[in-house]
Amino acid sequence: MEDIEIARNAKLEPITKIAQKVNVAEEELEQYGKYKAKISPEVYKKLENKKNGKLVLVTAINPTPLGEGKTTMAIGLADGLRKIGKNAVLALREPSLGPVFGIKGGATGGGHSQIAPMEDINLHFTGDIHAITSANNLLSSMIDNHIYFGNELGFDRVVWKRCVDLNDRQLRKVETGLSEEKNIVPRMDGFDISVASEIMAIFCLATDIKDLKRRLGNIIVGYTKENKPITAKELKADGAMTVLLKDAINPNIVQTLEQTPAVVHGGPFANIAHGCNSVIATKLALKLGDYVITEAGFGADLGAEKFLDIKCRKASLKPDAVVCVATIKALKYHGGMPKEDIKKESIEYLARGFENLERHVDNLKNRYGLNVIVAINKYTHDTQKEVDFLKEKLQEKEIDLSLVESWEKGGEGATDLAEKIVKLVENPYNFSFVYEDNQTIQEKIKAVATKVYGAEEVEFTKEAITKIQEIQNLGYGNLPVCIAKTQYSFSDDPKNLECKEPFNIHVQDVVLRAGAEFIVVLTGKIMTMPGLPKEPSAEKIDLDEDGNIVGIF
Repeated sequence: MEDIEIARNAKLEPITKIAQKVNVAEEELEQYGKYKAKISPEVYKKLENKKNGKLVLVTAINPTPLGEGKTTMAIGLADGLRKIGKNAVLALREPSLGPVFGIKGGATGGGHSQIAPMEDINLHFTGDIHAITSANNLLSSMIDNHIYFGNELGFDRVVWKRCVDLNDRQLRKVETGLSEEKNIVPRMDGFDISVASEIMAIFCLATDIKDLKRRLGNIIVGYTKENKPITAKELKADGAMTVLLKDAINPNIVQTLEQTPAVVHGGPFANIAHGCNSVIATKLALKLGDYVITEAGFGADLGAEKFLDIKCRKASLKPDAVVCVATIKALKYHGGMPKEDIKKESIEYLARGFENLERHVDNLKNRYGLNVIVAINKYTHDTQKEVDFLKEKLQEKEIDLSLVESWEKGGEGATDLAEKIVKLVENPYNFSFVYEDNQTIQEKIKAVATKVYGAEEVEFTKEAITKIQEIQNLGYGNLPVCIAKTQYSFSDDPKNLECKEPFNIHVQDVVLRAGAEFIVVLTGKIMTMPGLPKEPSAEKIDLDEDGNIVGIF
């Protein structure tokens, strides 16, 4: 049975009842139909002095075409904790339409570990990403309008891009203003996908509506001939953008198929953005639940690194435990096993692929000082010999292992992991960042590249070095770095899966995000506007004869 059919056949409770489970009253909700709602900011104020719950981060090995099931694991763990009597709450990202219609598909879990209503969440949901897109493009139109009417602020170059929440490589570089109207100024422009927009990053890092407006005003949209930055506040665009986002900034509440409350809000990619749900949603969830399960995008080298070095740094958060998700077949794939043989037992390929898992676990445990457990998404073709091999290897590292069957069994298939998490979060730990604020930008980049990725060195283009110097001269050198890198490898080469040979990280460009308060570092051939695959998921999505959506997975 397809995920969408499982979700459609599940019995959902009215969202008011789900909210009651975490002591949120009906009058504190803004409902979007029967099964989704936004939570009033007054709820956090009411609970501000309540002790925080335990924060559990779910991350993974480097992803493969086989899929590791990170979101499915997070949902299963939350359901599993509820199964053993714990007050658990999910705090997840919102899906982007780009991957839904592209290669990845939906992002609401799978099998019997899903959040619902699945179709709504994967498509327009409560309109948050549309609001972000509109705010982004309002700013773009105000920039060009300002230039059209005399350019009082003295724009010499515009660095702000338009955006759309779809994969469309044709829009990466475009020329605008070609109507030949009097005074219109043609210029080169481009589009990012909405989830890579700085406004999405701001949206996810802002602490409240006032902080949101402050950050929006600080966005640098261009520079004068004297290289003086021009901000959105100087364009008087910050107020209107805030108005467009005033409802979106409130977190959304939905449920799992087993009626576990799920706060779903914000959705930046982790390969080209910082990959975490909103600070507002995470902090609210920590007041609502005794155990909060959250997730960071792609592998631990991307999502977890940014969760820890950016989000935790800025929001004064720290996870009490980390779950690193893997599958045995994906480990064999990382070990070089041909895809067509992946279901066959092989300790040789598993041993080679184990190095990928080992690196991630070592980073989380020894670079960041965190409590770690490995969760294996179990498949029927996984053999006992392969499982025993993993257990033995992880025991050498003093890391526990849990076999999880939440895709097939829901929360019941994750109770072992849930029980181990309850014990693990009570263990002492010594969380620390990979770099400090007062290090130079180059030092921060090198720290992530060498300590987390395992690179030998970092190579910078001349353009990147020039921009780094400009950023430091403007007084932004203390900001954290957000490295845009392929998700498929520790290196910046997506084909270098095993990383057996020494490698360098190649920094192509550096972009200041003054509103988000971090510096984007572009490596390899990473793009901030993805393209569609040869056979996009959009080709399979349709309505059946009864008007039901089919093809979302």
